[in-house]
Amino acid sequence: MLEDISKCSDEQIVVFHACAHNPTGQDPSQDQWKKLLEVCKKKGHLALFDSAYQGFASGNLDTDAYSIRLFAQHTDRVAVTQSFAKNFGLYGERIGSLNILCSSAEEATLVNGRIRTFARPMYSNPPIHGARIIDIILGDKTLTKMWHDDLVLMSSRMKQMRTGLVQNLKDAGSKLDWSHITNQIGMFAYTGMSEEQVMDLRKNEGLYMTADGRISICGLNTKNLAYIAKGIHRVTKDKGLS
Repeated sequence: MLEDISKCSDEQIVVFHACAHNPTGQDPSQDQWKKLLEVCKKKGHLALFDSAYQGFASGNLDTDAYSIRLFAQHTDRVAVTQSFAKNFGLYGERIGSLNILCSSAEEATLVNGRIRTFARPMYSNPPIHGARIIDIILGDKTLTKMWHDDLVLMSSRMKQMRTGLVQNLKDAGSKLDWSHITNQIGMFAYTGMSEEQVMDLRKNEGLYMTADGRISICGLNTKNLAYIAKGIHRVTKDKGLS
């Protein structure tokens, strides 16, 4: 990743997932983010952060915003597209925000003018119902605290499902190394299964996932973990992982 960003032309727009990378579940460490920052500064790249899962990675909003704040502290070539669809449970509202860091008030005026020219023909005025819900929650200390607690609950549940899946695979008799499932973070995980194995599971167990073996962690629960693990073990015990 560093090599690719280093070798591309100067002043490119580089899209990063701020946390809980979709679809891999593999986030850079804090030290790796610092290396990415240095390369972007050297090349004059603009870092565009896609922040769709803040709070769903670690359960802590500040921890999940580390990458964005790191870049914002050291360069003004930063833009953030943030979605509240997941962490507020407002999928139908598709509510979010666009933030662009500018080097001066003059630049901010120019950028704001350009954004208006895009927004006007696209939707004129954004949906307001979801925005008002979030405004009410974040404007009330008690509701905000409840939301923070819910984020911890949901992120903890996903971690438990990862651990539970690995344990059930061991209980089913699997001798393969499934540590990548628990090392990944967020709503999705790459299992390492091939397309052939995925289609086998679909046909014989009725288990559906993308053809590249990516599963949604949110689709796991204590009642289906054993069944899913047995199916995965069946299709991987002789052929392993790709």
